[in-house]
Amino acid sequence: MAASLRELRARIKSVQATKKITRAMELIAASRIVKAQQRARAAAPYARELTRAVSAVATYSNVDHPLTTEPAESRRAAVLVVTSDRGLAGAYSSSALKEAERLGEKLRGEGKEVDLYISGRKGVGYYAFRQRPVVQSWTGFSDQPTYDAAREIADTLIEAFIAEEADTAVDEVHVVFTRFKTMLVQEPTTVRLLPLEVVEGDSKSEVDDVLPLYEFEPTAADVLDALLPRYVQSRIFFCLLQASASELAARQRAMKSATDNAEELIKEYTQTANQARQAGITQEISEIVGGVNALADANAGSE
Repeated sequence: MAASLRELRARIKSVQATKKITRAMELIAASRIVKAQQRARAAAPYARELTRAVSAVATYSNVDHPLTTEPAESRRAAVLVVTSDRGLAGAYSSSALKEAERLGEKLRGEGKEVDLYISGRKGVGYYAFRQRPVVQSWTGFSDQPTYDAAREIADTLIEAFIAEEADTAVDEVHVVFTRFKTMLVQEPTTVRLLPLEVVEGDSKSEVDDVLPLYEFEPTAADVLDALLPRYVQSRIFFCLLQASASELAARQRAMKSATDNAEELIKEYTQTANQARQAGITQEISEIVGGVNALADANAGSE
């Protein structure tokens, strides 16, 4: 019984230590998610105005640009999968990877080869464990993405898209990321980034806005050369910011659930330990009473 009590008390201490860790991680995620949402909102005006400018150029010019031209036959597609660098975020990374698998099956069903580009250690580990080739990967910034990281990813994907070598060139570029909707809802999303599909905005007011007239200097082609890479970079940066907020929300929810489970385990172990302690005391009392009765009977028999 003593061994059982020692074991239960050791478990209680272990769960209490785990609870402190999960509670701390929950609070850290809760503080960071506010900053992640603020960064996403702060980046929205720039992305919106840049989208309007690209829409105007695409609408009022007849320039055939490599990033806006649909290929006659699409044979290879690049897929950028955005996952997390760390775990303890529930099903965040696995949901994005499942969405990437579904997209890959769809593209292969259309007769296209798939080149994988990965952001986040979880995605890198997933494909490395399955010995599946990855063209390039980026890690170390999933919870706090920077524009420099988005620029590097965008430049790599644009380079592959406009490459002339058949072995490295891709005809499509897709991004799989997790879109932040609410603290409780994060949705794995697939976006075709290239060839460019200009989306004027999510709300009707933005879509129905009349585009202003522009004069292009020196030429519309030069303006497209300058704007389109920045547009792709801003879209990827937006995806990274959305994924960052989703990761932190998923981690906060997972750590809160883990903390609640730890509290339930502590209550259960404490109750079991109390019952074991009470049973031990009852057994000791019974043994003492039995010994006293036996001694009294022995004394009465000797008399």
